[in-house]
Amino acid sequence: MDSWVISMMLSVSIFLGAIALFAFLWAVKSGQFDDEEKFLNATKFDGEDELNDAIRQEKKKEALKKNYKPE
Repeated sequence: MDSWVISMMLSVSIFLGAIALFAFLWAVKSGQFDDEEKFLNATKFDGEDELNDAIRQEKKKEALKKNYKPE
């Protein structure tokens, strides 16, 4: 292999790595990985029955929001 092929492959891989690093840092800074509700709900509702009750309550809240008409 010629040295220009190796240098081209190295430069392209460094460029793609820099893009991936930039995208990851942007995602962390903008809060893409902040999912506190998932962890809080996991600790609040340990069993299957509690999770089903939580889902039913969420559906009731959504139904009330849809039926609520401000005057």
